[in-house]
Parts: sequence; structure tokens; C-alpha cells
Amino acid sequence: MKFVLAIDQGTSSTKTLIFDNEAKAVAKGCVDLKTNHFDNGFVEQDPEGVYQNLLDSVQECLVNFTNQGFDIQDITSCGISNQRETFVLWDKSGNAQSPAVVWACKRSISICEDLKSKGQEPLIKEKTGLIIDPYFSGTKLLWLLQNDADLKAKVVAGEIFFGTIDCWVLYKMTNGKSFKTDYTNASRTLFFNIHTLTWDDEILKLWGLENLNLPEVCPSSSDFGLWGLWNADDADASLHRFSQIEEKKSKKICVGTSASSVYHTLKITSLIGDSHAATFGEGCFEQGTAKVTLGTGSSIMMNIGSKPVTSLNGMLTTICWSTENRVDYALEGAIVSCGSTIEWLKNELNLFKNPAETAEMANAVADNAGVYLIPAFSGLGGPHWQMNRKASLEGLTFGTTKNHIVRAALESIPYQIKDVVTAMGQDMQAPLKSISVNGGMTRNEFVIKFLVDLLGLSLKKQQNADVSALGAAYLSGLKSGVYESIEQLQAINQRQTEEILPDFTNQIVQKGYEGWQKKISFQ
Repeated sequence: MKFVLAIDQGTSSTKTLIFDNEAKAVAKGCVDLKTNHFDNGFVEQDPEGVYQNLLDSVQECLVNFTNQGFDIQDITSCGISNQRETFVLWDKSGNAQSPAVVWACKRSISICEDLKSKGQEPLIKEKTGLIIDPYFSGTKLLWLLQNDADLKAKVVAGEIFFGTIDCWVLYKMTNGKSFKTDYTNASRTLFFNIHTLTWDDEILKLWGLENLNLPEVCPSSSDFGLWGLWNADDADASLHRFSQIEEKKSKKICVGTSASSVYHTLKITSLIGDSHAATFGEGCFEQGTAKVTLGTGSSIMMNIGSKPVTSLNGMLTTICWSTENRVDYALEGAIVSCGSTIEWLKNELNLFKNPAETAEMANAVADNAGVYLIPAFSGLGGPHWQMNRKASLEGLTFGTTKNHIVRAALESIPYQIKDVVTAMGQDMQAPLKSISVNGGMTRNEFVIKFLVDLLGLSLKKQQNADVSALGAAYLSGLKSGVYESIEQLQAINQRQTEEILPDFTNQIVQKGYEGWQKKISFQ
């Protein structure tokens, strides 16, 4: 039996899962991660805290794994999926020189407006497939340099390393020996050319970033470096001590047991952005297949094949996933507020204690009674891209109850997805072949039923809810030999997927969407 360890480093937590050679999860660890939200729209994390969180998650998973009698030395390789546009700046010694600036941070709105006023957006879109927006790493990096003269001087002197979270944790895991990222993460920075699959010298020069140290960019399924894991049988062993052990043991990582010390080297063979990992995990291996991830935000991604397609309807063009002999592209609609909207209702309005209550609350009323929640807490993403827009709650009367408000919040999720799916169909001039759903919000039966009826399409849902981790494991296992081929993965997915069928007679969803379209077009 061979296993793959998959780390899914997300915005609100890090999950670690171990999959066997039938792609079944046999162990799991999950540790919550603190994110700092500020009144001015800044969103940050502590870089060292992110790395520590990852180690804690891995350790929790290993405890679960070894307690079942499994042997750590049977773990063949490791794959990592990660929150995408979030980035860190650090020095050669691996010391962070900035906070981890989170994808949802809006600090660069004015910079985006300035770049657009200079006519730079057509160039950026042509080369990167993206638009100039605070959502992406590049403009927030420019903000940091404009507001920190010392940091800018270090960049000019060639002393600063840049990387998305995958690159940051890889650098830490390998003690600076591996400075790499993959095509998907690089494609979210605003200075990666998706046609040449290289950092774009013209953009870097335009933005004064010629001396910024950028990672080597590789296919998602590649050799990224070596790491190791403590055997959790040893109650005194700590993942947090591995760097000192590495220095003494030539980068072989200690696997401590209560009886003796054994050394086991683990290959890291995949890095990939979480939404892209979910697309691969859902089996979107063919043109026209798509997935919807319902997490803190939401990503709708459709495989468009081996060549990029420029969107005329507010979609992004990005790298879908890649192996060493294949690169697939995708159209993506990025929704900023999904599960975070429900968390806001819970934490700030105290409308319920547990998000699991919301489905019953929404079903307690016949319809939304004309109440709409426009969840522009950090602006609206695709296809609207209204990043200056503020959230609003509209259509309230004295007859409005908290159930109507909760229903309006839940309905906003399918409405935004419908906007994106419609735009994708217009760009491709063809309907989707299939669509899969994953993420924490898929546990909400109201959202899923509303979505399937609104789209009028059957939805596929993996039995394993941790699809980003699964995608990272698939790509890692393809490289390390745990999985033989994409065809084998297709067969595995078919065995582990359920299908949810729409109710074509449900007119409430269509009427509700008509009202949404009117609200969303009015600013």
C-alpha cells in the first residue's frame, strides 16, 4: 500500500489528508488559521503563523495516521494546494519582510485605478489573462513598495524574494533549497505570461520589478524538493524541530519513534492553487467540464483545452492545471464573498449560532419576499468586477424576518454562480458539458437545491468533500507513481461521485434571479 500526503493550505485553515492508492482518505488533520481583517479593507496573515499552522495540521494528520497502525515510510510523496493570490516577501534567510497579504485585501484600489488610467489594462489582459484588480498579487505588491521606502530599496538591490503561499511554505520546508512555484499560482500574480509560460519581462520592467527574486515556475506535477515528517508515535517529537535536525542530517528529515530514530525523505511532487486543485480533483480533464468551489469565496472554473481563450464577458483566462507533458487552460469566474457572507451574518448580526441552521431558516419562508443581499463586502468579482461597490441589504419591510435575510444571503451564492456560468457559455459559444460542486457550503442543502434548479443542470458531487487536497494528491501521485494515469483517475472519480438532478418546475428560483439581475445592475 502506497500513500500520498496532501496539504491544503487555505484562508481560514490548513487541512492535511493522506490518501491511499485508491484515492481514499485514510487520515486527516485540520487546524484553524487566524486572518486579520481591518476596517480599511486590509486583510493580512502572519507568514510565520501560516507556516506554523501548516506544521500543526500535518502533525495532527500523522497522529491520526499512525494511530491506525500505518507506517510513515509508506507515504510516497507530498502535494500542496494553497490559497492563491495571497503572497509573502522574504529575504534569503527565509525571514518574512512583509505580512502575508491575503487575496481579499483591497489596499490597492487606487493603484489599480492609476494603472488603468495609464492604459495598461489591455497589455496586462493580453499577456496574463487577468484584469487589473486588487484581487491579484501584483497591485498589492506595488502598494507595499509605494508605502515602504526601505522595502523598495531592498527590492531594487535584489534582496527580496517573492512568492505565493505555496512558494513561501516550500522555501521554509526545504530550508531555502527549493524556490519554486507552479503555473497556476504564477498565473495569479499579474506578471506571468500565460502564453509563453514565463515571467513577463515587459510587465516587470514597466512596474520596476526587474530585480525582484521570482521563483522557478514548473508544471503542477513536478519535482519540487524534499521534505520529511516526524512519526507521531513519539509523544515528544515535534515537527517544529525539524529544521535543526535538517542542518545536522543533510536535509534528511527525522522520523522519531519512541524506540529509535529513523530517517525518511519525502518528495514534494505537486504544487497548485486550491481552485485549480479542486478542478483537477473533480475530474475536469476535458474541454467544457467545470467545477464550482463554495468556500470563503467561490471559484467557478471551466476547462477550455490546450489554448487560452480571451473572455469578452468578464471572465478570467488562467492556467487550469498542468503535468510535465500537458497544460490545460481555463476560464474562471471569481466570486469574492460566498461562505464569508454567512460567517458575517453569524458573527456580526448574530442571526444564528451555527451555519448548519441556515438551510432550515431559509426553508421556513416560501420565498425571499423581495429581499436581496448584495454581498459586495470586498467588492464584486466576475463577471461584474465592481471592486468599489459596497455590500447592501435591499427590499426590507416591517414584514421582513431574520429568515428572509438568511435566505437572501444563501440565495446570493447561486445567483452569482449563475452570472458566471452564463458568461462562460457566451465566451465559449457552447453550453457546459458537466459541472461539479465542492467546498464547505455544499453541505448546505438549500444552497445546492437552489443552485441545481437555477442552473437547470445536474450537478456532480464528490463523496470526498476535500477536493482541493484530492487534486493535489492526484497530481503528486501521478509524478511519484502512486497513480498510473489520468484515465485511472477518471475511473476513480466515477466510482466516488453522486449526481444531483434539477427540478425544472421550480419557478421560484427563476423569479428570484430576475429580481437579482435588476438589483445587481443598479449601483
